Formats: sequence, structure tokens, C-alpha cells
Amino acid sequence: MAFFFFFFFYCRGFMGQWDAYICLCGPQHAAGGSLFQIGRLSTVELEEEVTADEDSLRGQAREIPHTEKLLSLKYESLDYDNIENQLFLEEERRMSYMGFRCLEISRWVVCGLIGFLTGLIACFIDIAVEKLAGLKYEVIRRNIENFTETGGLSISLILWCGFNAAVVMLGSILVACFEPIAGGSGIPQIKCYLNGVKIPRVVRLKTLVVKVFGVICSVVGGLAVGKEGPMIHSGAVVAAGVSQGRSTSLKRDFKMFEYFRRDTEKRDFVSAGLLQVSRKSTFRFTGGVLFSLEEGASFWNQMLTWRIFFASMISTFTLNFFLSVYHKKPGQLSNPGLINFGRFESEVGPVFMTTVGGVPSLFNFLNYWLTIFRIRYVHRPCLQVMEAMLVAAVTATVSFTMIYFSNDCQPLAPENNEEYPLQLFCADGEYNAMATAFFNTPERSVRSLFHNQPGSYNPLTLGLFTLTYFFLACWTYGLAVSAGVFIPSLLIGAAWGDCRITCFSEHLWADPGKYALIGAAAQLGGIVRMTLSLTVIMVEATGNVTYGLPIMLVLMTAKIVGDYFIEGLYDIHIKLQSVPFLHWEAPATSHWLTAREVMSSPVTCLSRIEKVGTIVDTLSNTSTNHNGFPVVMQVGGNDEVLWKCLVVTQKGNWKLLKKLQLKDFRDAYPRFPPIQSIHVSQDERECMMDLSEFMNPTPYTDTSLPRVFKLFRALGLRHLVIVDEENRVIGLVTRKDLARYHLGKHGLEELQLAQT
Repeated sequence: MAFFFFFFFYCRGFMGQWDAYICLCGPQHAAGGSLFQIGRLSTVELEEEVTADEDSLRGQAREIPHTEKLLSLKYESLDYDNIENQLFLEEERRMSYMGFRCLEISRWVVCGLIGFLTGLIACFIDIAVEKLAGLKYEVIRRNIENFTETGGLSISLILWCGFNAAVVMLGSILVACFEPIAGGSGIPQIKCYLNGVKIPRVVRLKTLVVKVFGVICSVVGGLAVGKEGPMIHSGAVVAAGVSQGRSTSLKRDFKMFEYFRRDTEKRDFVSAGLLQVSRKSTFRFTGGVLFSLEEGASFWNQMLTWRIFFASMISTFTLNFFLSVYHKKPGQLSNPGLINFGRFESEVGPVFMTTVGGVPSLFNFLNYWLTIFRIRYVHRPCLQVMEAMLVAAVTATVSFTMIYFSNDCQPLAPENNEEYPLQLFCADGEYNAMATAFFNTPERSVRSLFHNQPGSYNPLTLGLFTLTYFFLACWTYGLAVSAGVFIPSLLIGAAWGDCRITCFSEHLWADPGKYALIGAAAQLGGIVRMTLSLTVIMVEATGNVTYGLPIMLVLMTAKIVGDYFIEGLYDIHIKLQSVPFLHWEAPATSHWLTAREVMSSPVTCLSRIEKVGTIVDTLSNTSTNHNGFPVVMQVGGNDEVLWKCLVVTQKGNWKLLKKLQLKDFRDAYPRFPPIQSIHVSQDERECMMDLSEFMNPTPYTDTSLPRVFKLFRALGLRHLVIVDEENRVIGLVTRKDLARYHLGKHGLEELQLAQT
């Protein structure tokens, strides 16, 4: 009996096992989604057997060894280089000029949908945080006012701690127990995805839901976090879902945008989803495009720039329109700017704030060692939830203590923008200035530092707040919660900058708000190492181009000083996850290495006409870690090649199918079935199959390591086949072969590969 099945020459990691680039013929719609099958599916146990001794140790806390000198083998690469096989070329030749024009229009439509949906999500997060945080602070404020006169403020402290811990516990449970990839800001994971690394579950619908509700809980729970980073991740998930025209999680296929169901197109739309939108702190049109370019995308083109600009514009308009409707001001859009100083004369004085550039290095250094501690010891979900609750309770306790012992009382003037003023032990008509900084969401605290009149804080208040909030924010980033670092960094820098000028109030030559702006830029730029995009973002926020030069000087100095001590925060977390991330350039001293010296060998090759059993055995062999198999020509042999496709239907009958097309692969993208799930009979193993229709016919030859590096970066390669002078395959270069070489303290160093 003859059976034909087709060969999809990619590979994916699936639950710790290797995916098949053989997809057995179909599709046959099963409960698990669309799968290409032949014969029958077998149940495969992908988890290792647990012994009795190992099971008894599960309840005991143990250390997970970790070292940054390892590179994980669990991460697979994405195919950002179009595989120009026969199926692809045939489809491209059949497409008319009008068809290509319709595809381009579809790309703009998708970007518009991405911007609209991202704006709606940002609007929902903003309104939810505003209402819930407002309710919390109003209840606690009334409680404090009542117990200030009668005594018993300890009850107010317990109420504050309990509320924060309960809300944060909910958000942490969502992350730790349901979707761990939704923790943190999500920007390091999206950077890796756009760099060509397949991060499992990073753009799933479940990740989006957990991210949205998790960040609401984090901000309302009083943690030293912002919601901007999670919004970026949310936009990326929306882009990945909308561009595919279906939801694999909900098992709904709308039969739209099928041409975009490949890694190259999906990557471009995810780049368009990196839209940072918030009512008071938004990456506006130009800033959003530059942020996506500088911090996210590893591959770029001119048309992508315009599409991202269009998506950013739609997103901002959507957000502000619905917020204006919510606030019952339909004729007036909410001002998206965080800072509004008006037009001031530009001064050279703020440039001295560049000294702040060294302070973020301490933040990154402390968070680096704290993250290593968490990886080694705080790796179980219950411990992660308990740590998040502890941080929430400590944050509330520290805030209450600082407010309680502060004697910085300021007059409550009409021009003050205090949302929840606390009088506490101040006289009538006055408010506690320390409470303005602590008894607020971080975003409102930043706005207070930028907009309040000079003299609203004394130097001691600002100094204590800066020091305290610095360590709280450092401790918070990396918890098992959805949290961003943008607003906390701005808040620390703004308080530090305001403190510097307030300390010299007798020589006040500039508005403190200007120094708060410069300090905020220096702190944020020094932590995440943003330069160009952050300059444009801050200038857009102020509406004053005269601040451009001081901000540029501050950011460049912060980056230079920070890079001297330690890497940026996102790069640190990428390295600690042992991700094979490729930076913009190869290590400076790597020119003496060639592709032949870094390649993986020996290489498992397949013949153009190969037995099914050989292919199945090759793909099932987990000892190969490159997941690429060169197809070579062999002379001789009279094996019959089957050009017809037979597949088992649900009724058990045989059905003749038409010749395979690229659409068949797109229907299964991106969750291809693993080879372990496919059962092949002995008769089927003896069938022959022609791989020439599905293979990539354009390998590269031997060259230097920097050139190979540029090929991977510029073309988004996944594999590089190395041949000798006679075009015989001698090796294969993968992302991991390149990423394991980096420039260390003692020259070019090589990382070790590990199954982690």
C-alpha cells in the first residue's frame, strides 16, 4: 500500500522535545487543532519518569545551579529568512500585480487594527487603574484621618498592607501559576522574539489576558512599578494574533490574512505592536516608531517605518478618544503628554545632571544579583507568590513609616495638583508632602514632581524618598508579577533631579521641574540604555524642542558611564535566561575565527529521494540540536517516488488528495505536530519521498565569523550550511554556534551549551 506524506523543512522545539519537519499528510482536524497526519496519532509522554526519591524531594526547597557562562539549548530559532522552495516560488509566480497590491493594502489594514485594539486595551488598563487605585487611596485616607484624632493608626497600616498584599497576591497567582511568561515588563522577551529566538508562549492570547489583569493588580497593589512595559508586550501579542487572522487558543479561524502566516510577516507586525500608550505617558507617533526601532526590531525596512507610524497614530487617537468619552469631554482629547513646561529658555545648567548616569548602574548591578538569587532559590510558584506579597506589604509599611515621621508640611494651595492629600499631623490647610510622593500611583507622583510649584518639597523629603524608592523599585523588578520599569525610573530620576536643585535653593537659577526632567531622562536612559528614542519621547512630552540638546547630552553620558560598569537592564535579563541573543555586531576580536571553526559537525544529511523510515528516525533522534538537515544529491537507485497523497479520513477510508500547496503548511502554522505524536507503520517506512519540492536550495559557503554573524542578523537566518571546495556538506552553523562567542574581560570567550 502506498502512502505519501510531505516534508516541511523547518523544526520547532515542543515541550522540551524536537518538532518534526515531517508533517504527515492532511490536514485532519482533531481536538488539538489542524494537524497533518498519516496512519494514526500515538500518545507520547513527553515528561521524564519521576522516581520515588525524586518525588520525596519535591516538597523540599532546593537550589537550581545557574551560571551566565551557559547558553540554553531549549530555545529554537524562528525562520526570518524566506524559504524559497518550489512551493513558495510557484505561489509567488501565480500571484498577479493586483494580488501584490491587495497584500500591501492588507498590511495597512492589519496595522490599523493593531493600533485600534492596542489603544482599547490601554484605555481599559488606564480606567481600571484609575478607578481601583482611587477607591483604595480614598478608603485608606479616610481611615487615616479618622484614626489620626482618636489614635490607632496601626489599624490603618494593617489595612494598607492587607489591601496591597491581597491585590498583588491575585496578580502574582495569575503569573506564577497560569502564565509565567507574562511576568515582568515583557520587553526582554519581545526583543528576543524579534531577534529571531522562539520564546515559548510569548505571544499567546492567554499571555495577553494575564498581562493585562496582572499589571492592573501590580499598580493598584502599590508596587513600585509602571504599566508601560506590559502595554508594549500586550501590543505585541495583539499584533501577532490579528496578523494571523485566527486564534489557535480559541480554535477559531476567520480565513483572513492567510498569506501572513509565516515568521517573516508575523515579525514585522509584532514590531508594529510595540506601541507604548498611556493617557499621561505615551510614546507618541515619532517616539513610538523610534522605540520600536531602537529597543525592539532587529530587522527593518522603510515601509515598516510608515506602517508603525500609522499604527502608533491610530492607537493614540483611539486611546484619547475613548478616554475623553469616559471623562464626558467628547470635544476635547486628553492631553497625552506627561510634562508641560511651556516654552522656557534653554540653559546649560541642567547638563550637570549627567552625573546621575552612574546611579542607574548600581540599580542594574543590584537587580542582577537579586535575579540570580531568585533563579537559584525562588523558583517555585508558591515561593514567588509569597515574595510578591512580602514586597507589597514592605512597600506599604515603608511608605506609611516615611509619611508618619515626616514633618514636611506644605500649604494646600489651589494650584497644587494633589489627588489624595493627607493632613496627618500637619496644621489645618496644610498637607504632608511626603504623602504626595508615596500615597499615590507612581505615574501621579511623577506628574506631581514635574508640575508642582518650586518649594513644594524640602530637600530631606526628596532625598529620603529617592533613596527609599530606589531600593523598592530594584527589589520589585523581577517579581512574578506584570510590571514595568519606565515610570519607577522616571520617578527616581525626577526626585533626584529635583533634590539636587532644591538643595541649592539660595542659588536657584532654574525651575526645579527642569531638573526633574533631566534627572528622569538620565535615570531611565541609564537603566535601559535608550538614547535616540528616549530623546524624542521626552521632547514630545514637553512640547519644547529647546530641551533636545540637554537631554541628548544627558542620555549619551548616562549610556557611556553605564556601559563602562554593567549592561542595560533588559540585556542583563536576556543573558540570565541563557537566550542565544545576537547583538548588532560580532565580538570585536572574532575576525580570526571562520565558519568552519564554529560550525556543528558531523552533519546528518538526507538524500533528495529518501526513505520515510530514515526521515522519521532522523527527526526522532534528540542527539541533534541544530534541527536542520541538508538535502544532498545521490546518483543511482530506481526507487519509486510517490507523487500522489493519501490520507486517512475520520471514517477510516482512504482519500486521494491534490498536490500539496503552501496553504497546507500555513493552516498548521505555527503549532506543527511533533514527530513523537505520529505513528508510522512498517509498510509506510519503506515508502520513498522526494524532498526537492520543500527544501531550501540556497546554502552559503565558508567565510569569516563576523561575515556569518552579519548574514544571520541581516537575513534572519536559522541555519548556514558549510560546504567544502567540492560542494560537499561538512558542517552546519546555527544561532547557538554564534551566540556562544562573546567579548569578555580576558578577550574572546566561549560559552558552554547546556540543556536548561
